[in-house]
Amino acid sequence: MDAASTQDIITSAEIFDAVYQFLKWLLLSFGYYKIFEKCAVNKKWAFVPLVREYKLGVCADREYEARIYTILTLASALIRLARYFFDPESLSYALLGVLMLSCMIGQLVYSIRIILGLIQIFGRRKRWLFMFILFETPTTLYWGLSSKFQPLKKMGLKEMTVESSDAHLQDIADGLTVNITDRTVTDFFRKKALLKDIHMTIPKGHMVLLLGGSGAGKTTFLNAVTGYEKANASIQLRENDLYKDYEKVKYDVGFVPQQDLMRGSDTVLLTLSDAAMMRLPADVSFTERRKRVQAVLDEFGLAAIKNSLVDKLSGGQRKRLSIAMEYISNPTLFILDEPDSGLDGVVAKGLFKKLRSIADTGKIVIVITHTPDRVIDLFDDVIVLAKDSSRTGRLAYYGSVENARKFFRKDTMEEILLSINQKEEGGEGRADEFIMKCAKALKKDTKRKAG
Repeated sequence: MDAASTQDIITSAEIFDAVYQFLKWLLLSFGYYKIFEKCAVNKKWAFVPLVREYKLGVCADREYEARIYTILTLASALIRLARYFFDPESLSYALLGVLMLSCMIGQLVYSIRIILGLIQIFGRRKRWLFMFILFETPTTLYWGLSSKFQPLKKMGLKEMTVESSDAHLQDIADGLTVNITDRTVTDFFRKKALLKDIHMTIPKGHMVLLLGGSGAGKTTFLNAVTGYEKANASIQLRENDLYKDYEKVKYDVGFVPQQDLMRGSDTVLLTLSDAAMMRLPADVSFTERRKRVQAVLDEFGLAAIKNSLVDKLSGGQRKRLSIAMEYISNPTLFILDEPDSGLDGVVAKGLFKKLRSIADTGKIVIVITHTPDRVIDLFDDVIVLAKDSSRTGRLAYYGSVENARKFFRKDTMEEILLSINQKEEGGEGRADEFIMKCAKALKKDTKRKAG
């Protein structure tokens, strides 16, 4: 056989292999397409390598495993590419080979977990795992095309099962108006809603409890209200739009985090003086700053210990100083994240009485606390956030403490929290019920005011 004939055979074999690989990819993609359709996942991703494996993990309720699989696949590809730049006999080449093998083993482990999750979602026996491993294309195609294979639940379903209020409240002149349409993030090929449909007006002089279980969106909500993480929203503080007029209104918002950021080697006076430098406008004179520092020292009972080191303060004194640092700018909106954390009942009660007195001067005080019932008599209103069926933070209630008990038919805030928590969290799993009830009430009230 001459060289020309050999070349023709090689070329024909390469063409045949290319056609075969393309048809295999096309059939596998179509199988993914039909499975995604059944699981309510965007079907277009079925034709995008790597992304489709991640989306299959979404179908299988194995999103975490799918993320790891995706990362390992990318790492394996990058290592394979990097090996081209090293001598095959070098130590670096061998080490890269070991890393690539580790990634490939990880891929196999996590792909098995994803397939097992898919088998569970479709209510099938585990023996199908071997069919997916040995005959991936025909098995995927069969699962996608056969009407006998249907998911028990559609993990990719994005539509909200709880209706929205479609409200937009009118701004109030003396207080805070919150109209959050949504707050979304793009998370590993998915657009995820963290918050949705939260509307309220809080008058000045009100002290408000922010209540919600883990993952309900309390921190995200506060970040959206303060402008730290902007949402698709309108946040109006008195006559100023907090997003559009941030430079004008930033000194009018105070936020006290759970963990303080004070230097233990500084004195109380120095700590407050530094806070005044940062929190007061630049055009405030030295004399005015000094007067403000002294006024806050007196107000929070810190004047007698102003020369003490922060490290020498008691828990209650340290917490008062942490609050005083943010209060130095005399904010209209004052937000505190678990100010009673680590404090005993008596000290915590005294701290909340101080916050009550601050609200009584015409401020808006919003507080997160994990022990609300011991100080609930000091609050005017309560905001209840809950996760709906799509795991989005929604408004389950906003109003007076007294009406909250009637709304949820519960006597305590702890019982209210249990009613909206998921069943797997030890709760009653009634979040959707109260979110729907709240949305309907808000919609009805909005129509009444518009009419």
